[in-house]
Parts: sequence; structure tokens; C-alpha cells
Amino acid sequence: MKRVSIQAIAGFLTFASLVQPSMAVEWPTKTVTILVATAAGGNTDLMARMGADYLQRKTGKSFVVENRPSAGGVITTTQVGAAAPDGHTLMFAPAAVALLSPLVQKLPVDPEQVLVPVTNVGTGAQIIAIKRSLPVKSLNDFFEYARANPGKLNFVIAGANNLSHIVPIMLFKKANVNVVMVPTRGETDAITSVTSGFSDFYFGNASILLQYADHESMRLLAVGTAERIPAAPNLPTVGETVPGFQMSSWNGFFAPKGTPEEILQVIRSAIAEMDAQPEMKEKLFKLGIIPGGQSREEVKATFDRDRAAFKAGVEAAGIQPQ
Repeated sequence: MKRVSIQAIAGFLTFASLVQPSMAVEWPTKTVTILVATAAGGNTDLMARMGADYLQRKTGKSFVVENRPSAGGVITTTQVGAAAPDGHTLMFAPAAVALLSPLVQKLPVDPEQVLVPVTNVGTGAQIIAIKRSLPVKSLNDFFEYARANPGKLNFVIAGANNLSHIVPIMLFKKANVNVVMVPTRGETDAITSVTSGFSDFYFGNASILLQYADHESMRLLAVGTAERIPAAPNLPTVGETVPGFQMSSWNGFFAPKGTPEEILQVIRSAIAEMDAQPEMKEKLFKLGIIPGGQSREEVKATFDRDRAAFKAGVEAAGIQPQ
């Protein structure tokens, strides 16, 4: 058998390395713009800025956050969906922008056709709060009381076609109770409606409602996440009363469809690293937010579950896209 020299093997490997495409990706090569689908100051905006700050420190490149709030996230979806798929224009938004908005609005573009969810910085818990004067101490008590008083209790919503609107309808349908809806313009009005005694039930952001844990006019009943949250370990989950029921607010990065997977993985890895840090976990936990950094597979599972839940909720509410 003819022997092959070590030099020949080395030469072949060198040649092979030249003709093989490089799997390394250089990103970012310029400023990255992150368009946030919500107004400044809320949890989504806060998480967007956390992620942007960490990515900037990690990569040494500039990350600029711009708030572009609009109904259903139309502005950010359209602009990011039309951007070059090179990772230099990203959207940060709740999953509902991609999954719920198309079910309740006639949009110029389908978010899931032009965007790909990358990973989340965190998942915001939602809490059920009720008027404290009601003679109930648990979610099951509330259901029993509502069944005994059909059409006499009400639930308040913060705006329309959002979690505070869709989730209670889904929940009441599963529990077979008749509760009347009361609309308000936003979360502040919704909470005031409960604390003033006008409304009986509200499903809202944990970061806000946790401040009312000991309020004389409001009682917190349950949290919508799959497991109890560190900020309120004694607060039961909705699923403990209605098995399998969960709903929370995924907040994370989206990129234009077609963005190289290598770039998406850089973002995922950095955010997972950020969310694993004890100080970051503690900061998010205090806000009732579950740290994210989900993998590609975990994001898909979350979106598949929430897509089905939103569709069922919209159908139960009888909402037609407008």
C-alpha cells in the first residue's frame, strides 16, 4: 500500500478548509436598530432595553431602541418585515403582536409571514384580581359564586382585543360561568374600576397588580403562568383550579424572515447568558417576569400553544377582524 505523508495530509486539510464555506458569522457590522411595538415605560420596553444593553456590551457594537407603538404592532411589523434580513433591524414585542393581532385586525402584512421569533428576554405573568368585598377567597370560590349569580358579576378589560379581554372569556367558557364584560381605556382605569368596587374581576399584568397584594379593596386570586412565580409563591396558578390552563405574555425579539440562523443563534445565546445571571433573574422576578432566553425549539412550542389558545379565545369572544 502506498503511504501518504503527513505533509500531504496537512496540505489536503488546508485546501479543504479553503473550499469549505465558513460557518462563522460576522454580526453586527453596524448599528442595530430595535423597534419596540409598545410605548416607552412598560415591561416590554424595559425588557427590550435590557436586551439591547447586554447585546451592545457583548458585541461592542451600537444597539438603538426606538418605540413605535401602534394598534396591533402594525408599524413595527411592517417596517421590520420589509427590512434587510441581516440582523441589523429587529423588532421587540409581545407574542400577541404576531399571534393575536391578525385574528382581530385586518393587517397589511401577516406577521408570521414576514417575521421570525428569535428568543424572549422574559415572560410576563398575568394575575387575576377581584373586588375584595366579594365573598370568595379562591378562584374556585369565584366560579361557584358566579354560577350562583349568573349575569350579575362583571369583568373589566384594559382596552380591547388583548390578554385582559380574550383570556377571561376563555376562562369563563371553560368554567361555564356567565360574567358581563366592562370595557375601559387602559390598565389604570381597569384597576381603579376594581378598587372602587364597580368591577368584580380583572386579568392584568403581575408587575402592576403585585403592588395591590395587600390592598384593602382588591384581592389577588391566581397567576396565569404554568407555575407559581417567585414574587408571589403563595399565589396559586389558574391551572391549579382549571387543569392545563395557562396564559402569559412572551416578550422578545423578532427578525425579518430569511435572517441567517447563525445570527439568530448569536442573539439567543447572548440573551440566555444574560438571563442566567443572578442579578438579572432577581430584577425580573421582582416584576413578576419569568426570565427567558428560550431556544429555537422552546420558542416554537410557546408560539404553537399560544396560537391555538388565541384562536380559541377569539372564536369564543365572537370577534371578527376589522
